[in-house]
Amino acid sequence: MRSNRPAPCPVSGGGRSRFRSTSQARWAACPCLHARLRHSPVRAPVPCYPVPTGGVMATIADIRAKSGLRQILEGQPQHVLLAVLLTIGAVALIAPVPDAPRLLGLTGTGWATLSIALALTHQVVVALGFRLQLHRALFTRLFGARDLAIWTAIFMPLLAARPITLILTGWADTVPITGLRWLEIPLGLALLAPAIWGMHSTLVHFTLRRAVGGDHFREEIRALPPVRGGVFDHTDNGMYGVVFLGFWGIALLFGSWNALVVAAFQHAYIWVHMYATEAPDMRRLYGP
Repeated sequence: MRSNRPAPCPVSGGGRSRFRSTSQARWAACPCLHARLRHSPVRAPVPCYPVPTGGVMATIADIRAKSGLRQILEGQPQHVLLAVLLTIGAVALIAPVPDAPRLLGLTGTGWATLSIALALTHQVVVALGFRLQLHRALFTRLFGARDLAIWTAIFMPLLAARPITLILTGWADTVPITGLRWLEIPLGLALLAPAIWGMHSTLVHFTLRRAVGGDHFREEIRALPPVRGGVFDHTDNGMYGVVFLGFWGIALLFGSWNALVVAAFQHAYIWVHMYATEAPDMRRLYGP
C-alpha cells in the first residue's frame, strides 16, 4: 500500500525531525520548504519535512521575545498608501446610474461601495490580527486555547462577505461591461471553473486552519509540510492566484461594469496584503 507520508528532503537528505514532538522545538530550515514559501522558481521534486541542520529556526516565542513596534508595523505604511490609491481609483471607476433599481435597499453602486469597504475592513483586521498575534500573542492572551477558534469566527464572515457583496453588486447593477453577452458568459465560466477548483483544493489540501493564518498561532501548524494536491501541484499560491479569478468570472457572468471594478479592486488589494503583511510574516516564521 502506498504511503501518504512525504518523502525525505532531496536536498538536505533527512526525514522527520527529532524535534517535531513538541511545540517548543526549534526547527531547521529545509531548503525545499523555503524555496516554495518564497515562491522561488527552484522547486523541490517532492514535499519534505524540516530537518535539523547546522542552524535552527526560531520558535514563535523567540520571534515574540525579539520583536518590537518596528516589526509589528513592517510593510503597513505601504499597505495604507496602496489601499488609499486603489480605493480612489476604484471609486472613480464606479459608474452611478440615475434612478437605479434597488436590491435589498441598495443600488448597484451602493453594493459596489459596500463591497469595497468590507474588503478594506477585512484586510485591515487581518493585518492587525496577524501582527498582534505573531508578535504579542494577543488572541492567546485574551482567549487562551480558544484563540484560533475566535480568530476564525472573525475572519470567515469578513471573507465570505467579499464574494456575496460582489454577487449582489452584479445582480443590482444595470451598467454593462461590453453588452456582448455571447462573449462575457463563456469568459466568466472559464474564469469561474478554476476558481471553484482552487477553492476546493484550498479547503481539502491547504485546510481552513492554514488559510486563516494558523501558523501565527500554533507551532504544529507552522511545522506542517508543504501543501500538495489539487491546484497546489501547479502553483504555490492557489488562493490569491487562482481562487480570486472567480471574482472576475462573477462580474462577467452578470455583465456588470461595477462588479468588474469591485473584482479588480479586490484582486489587486489581496496582493497588497500578500506584499505588505504576509511576506514579512513568512520571512519571520519560515526564514528568508
